[in-house]
Amino acid sequence: MELKELRTKSAQDLTAHLGELHNEQFKLRMQKGSGQLTQTHQIRRVKREIAQVKMLLGEKK
Repeated sequence: MELKELRTKSAQDLTAHLGELHNEQFKLRMQKGSGQLTQTHQIRRVKREIAQVKMLLGEKK
């Protein structure tokens, strides 16, 4: 999701999205560990999006 889209969301939506991103990050780490991950760039994308959501949550406080 792009930063512009994230800025329009409420704090509750961002918190829910953050939980989903943590879940996705966990699944990607497990796939990497078992050698099933083919698109390694997904880990970096999720990590960056988590940082963006945390930044926006801090701004909204």
